[in-house]
Amino acid sequence: MSWNWQLPDWPNFTWEPARLARAETLFAEGAGMVIGSSKHLDDASREVLIVEIMSHEAMDTSAIEGEVLDRDSVQSSIRRQLGFSSDRRGVDPAEAGIAEMMVALYRSLADPLDHDTLCAWHRMVMNGRRDLGAIGCYRSHAEPMQIVSGAVYAPKVHFEAPPSEQVLAEMERLLAWFEATSPSGSRPLPALARAGLAHLWFESIHPFEDGNGRIGRAIVEKALAQGLSTPVLTAVASTLLKHRKRYYAALEEASRGLEVTAWLLWFASKVIEAQRRSLAQVEFILGKARLLERVRGQLNARQEKAVLRMFAAGPEGFTGGLSASNYRGITGAMPATTTRDLSDLVALEVLRRTGERKTTRYHLCVPLKPVVTVNVEDIL
Repeated sequence: MSWNWQLPDWPNFTWEPARLARAETLFAEGAGMVIGSSKHLDDASREVLIVEIMSHEAMDTSAIEGEVLDRDSVQSSIRRQLGFSSDRRGVDPAEAGIAEMMVALYRSLADPLDHDTLCAWHRMVMNGRRDLGAIGCYRSHAEPMQIVSGAVYAPKVHFEAPPSEQVLAEMERLLAWFEATSPSGSRPLPALARAGLAHLWFESIHPFEDGNGRIGRAIVEKALAQGLSTPVLTAVASTLLKHRKRYYAALEEASRGLEVTAWLLWFASKVIEAQRRSLAQVEFILGKARLLERVRGQLNARQEKAVLRMFAAGPEGFTGGLSASNYRGITGAMPATTTRDLSDLVALEVLRRTGERKTTRYHLCVPLKPVVTVNVEDIL
């Protein structure tokens, strides 16, 4: 079986731009909505939004690779990196590293992409690792770089990357293309096409011993932001995590040839879905600010702690809603106090109640816009 990099015309990818035209328009329109809504946030809410998006993206891009991180530690590290107030908690190397990379990415979205940037990101992502031979530089091992699954005695090879001795030349070619296809380059490409091609191309080279997925998704964010000429994260990893199995399958399918229209259409649908998720996050934070301002000084310490914990769960909220036992677990309140506190929160229209007796649940009185899956058919 031949991989894309083994084909005679590599890396001359082909696709049908006309089939992506509507997706590019939807992406530009969606970006305008996200940016416009963000302008209504005050400084404190904007700070919350930046930290929330960056921490979710850091955790989710790691979760795609099977690495589970502590949310509070990631957020604390991001806040510290950005110069915001934080709780100064101790943070494990993996959480500190991915947080550092997200902040570095956010601060340099408009900057060119080069070897030094990629190698710096790799050092950050591999922070604390002692099992790799090459950190902060491209791989140099002689054995094949393969993505495999299954039992050791019968592995399934999903992809094999170019040999290590070809990596530098391959990366030189990719980086030159990335610069030429930027909005100010000699051969500019629309944002979605450029981001999707860059991600597939980078993953096909697989230049590092580990961390290629996380760095590849950072390249996606950079390409999208440059296409918008605005330093904004689309937060694609959170959506790709929800479709992880199909994401891996789509990359594998695309790695077998150079005609990549199907890959770009699937990728574009996930970017637009991610964008809508980001808009829901902005509107949720706006709703939070308005609700808390309306009841300022009317909540006791227990109620405030519980409400803030519910907001921390994000637009998708507590699975199934907040129960009385959840409230007691968060606040340490006794049953009678819990009943009274929750009744007061309903009366203040902070929470709304659903169900009866053991099925009683409480939900924030903030309009939530459910984010539905965006399929290829929706963007054609």
